[in-house]
Amino acid sequence: MKIRPLLYDRRRLLFMLGLLLCAGFMATSLFSYFVSRDSIRSSIVELELPLTSDNIYTEIQKDLVRPIFVSSMMASDTFLRDWVLHGEKNVDQMTRYLKEVQQRYGAFTSFFISERSATYYQTQGILKQVNPNDSHDSWYYQVRGLDAPYRIDVDSDQANGNRLTIFINYKVFDYAQRFIGVAGVGLTVDAVQNYIAEYQNRYKRSIFFVDAKGNLVVFGNHSGRSAKRIQDMEGLRDIAESILTAKAGSYRYRGDGHDHLLNVRFIPELNWYLFVEKREDEALAGVRRTLYLNLALCLAITVLVLFILRLALNHYQNRLEAMAVTDKLTGLYNRQAFDLLARQVLAEHRRHPQPLSVLILDIDHFKLINDNHGHLQGDAILSDLTPVLRSCLRESDLAFRWGGEEYLILLKDNSVKDATGVAEKLRETIAGHAFAIEHSDHSNHNGPVQNISITVSIGIAEYREGEALKALIARADNGLYAAKAAGRNRVVAAEETRLPR
Repeated sequence: MKIRPLLYDRRRLLFMLGLLLCAGFMATSLFSYFVSRDSIRSSIVELELPLTSDNIYTEIQKDLVRPIFVSSMMASDTFLRDWVLHGEKNVDQMTRYLKEVQQRYGAFTSFFISERSATYYQTQGILKQVNPNDSHDSWYYQVRGLDAPYRIDVDSDQANGNRLTIFINYKVFDYAQRFIGVAGVGLTVDAVQNYIAEYQNRYKRSIFFVDAKGNLVVFGNHSGRSAKRIQDMEGLRDIAESILTAKAGSYRYRGDGHDHLLNVRFIPELNWYLFVEKREDEALAGVRRTLYLNLALCLAITVLVLFILRLALNHYQNRLEAMAVTDKLTGLYNRQAFDLLARQVLAEHRRHPQPLSVLILDIDHFKLINDNHGHLQGDAILSDLTPVLRSCLRESDLAFRWGGEEYLILLKDNSVKDATGVAEKLRETIAGHAFAIEHSDHSNHNGPVQNISITVSIGIAEYREGEALKALIARADNGLYAAKAAGRNRVVAAEETRLPR
C-alpha cells in the first residue's frame, strides 16, 4: 500500500505555473506583435505608400504625362503653324508629319483639327470634317472655348475602330496668338491599363486613377472593382469627400471584408487622383506568421518546462514523502505512516470485512547489545533485521518501526490463528539468523566481524468490530508484555492473557 501524504497539490501547482508561463509568453508575444504591427502599419502609411506613389508618378510622367508634352510640342511646332497659315495645301505633308510624331514618340494616334477648314487630319489622311451639330465632335468646340491650353478626354477613336482612347487635346495658336486648331496624341485605355497592371505587379499594390468628380477613369486589368465611383465603394464612400477636398493624404478604411491602407496623390498634369493602396492583412502576414510561430514555440517551451518540472517535483516529492513516512535507519514505515495507513486499512475493512491482526515485536535484551557492542552496532542489527522481517511477510503486510527496538506489523486477512503462525515464523527465522557485528572496543571501529544471534518476543491481537485502533494496539502490547514475562523468545496472543499493561 502506497502512502501519498498531501505535502502540496502538484496538479494545482503545475496548473498555476503553466498558466503563469502561458500568460507571460502570450503577453510578451502579443505585445511584440502589436508593437510590430503598429510599426509596420506606420511604415506603410508614412513611407512605403507615399514612396510607391512617387515612383508611380515618375512612371506616369514617362508613360502618361509625356504625351502632354508631345502635344504641347506639336502645338508650338513651326511646321504645323506655317502649314496652316499657307492654306493647308499639301495633305501628304501633314500626314507624314503626324506619322512621324506617332512613330517617334510611340503614340497610339496623332491628329490635328483645323479651325479654318474644320478638317480632321490623322496619320492615314483626312478623317472627316468636324461639325458642331455632331455629338462626336462636341469635344473640339469645348476645347476651343477652354481657358486652359489643353484638355484630356477619354473617347472612342473613330480612326481606329472606335477603340477607347485617352486623347490629349492641345490648343494651337498662330504667331499672333490667334486660335488655329487643336493638335495632340492619343493612348488607348487598354495600353494605360496595362501600364497600371504592370505597376501593380511591380509594387505589389492596388493602383487606380480617379477624376475630380470621384469617377474611376483608369485602373489595372485585375482590379476586381465593380463600382465606377469612389462614392459607391464600401469604406471609401465615407471618406470620398474629404479625399477629393484634401487632394493628398493617407487613409485607412475597411471594405470587402478587409482593412485597407491608402495613399492619395493629386496629379495636376492629368487633373486626376492617384490612389495607391495595400490590404493590411497582406502587409501584416509576415508579422502574423511570426506571432503564430512565437506562440507555438512558447507553448512547446511551456510544455517542456512543465514536463521537466513535473519530473523534478515527482522526484523531490517522492523523496520528501519517503523521508516523512520512512524510518531512516531501518527503511520501514514510521509511526506517522502508521497513522495514515492504519486508517486506510480500517476503511477497507469496513467496506469488505476480513480478519485483521496486529503483531508487536520487541528484540529481547537489546540494551545488552548496545552496552556490549556499542550503539552503532545496535543500529546495524536494527538495519539488518529489516530484510529478515520482509522475507517472512507478504507484500500486503505492513511493517513499522514502532520505537527503539520495537516493531508493529499489520496483517490483513489474518485471524489470530493465522497471525500466530506468521509470528512463530518470524520468531524462528530471526532466532536462526546470524547478525554480523564488528568486535571492537569503543575507540576502534575496524575490528574483526563477529556473528551473534538475537531473539524476539511478539504480542498478537485480532481486530474486533467497532474497536478503537488504540485499544487494538493496547491488546497486542499486553500480549508482548505477557511474552516477556513468560521468559521472552515467544509469541503470545492477547486473547490468551489478561495481564494489565
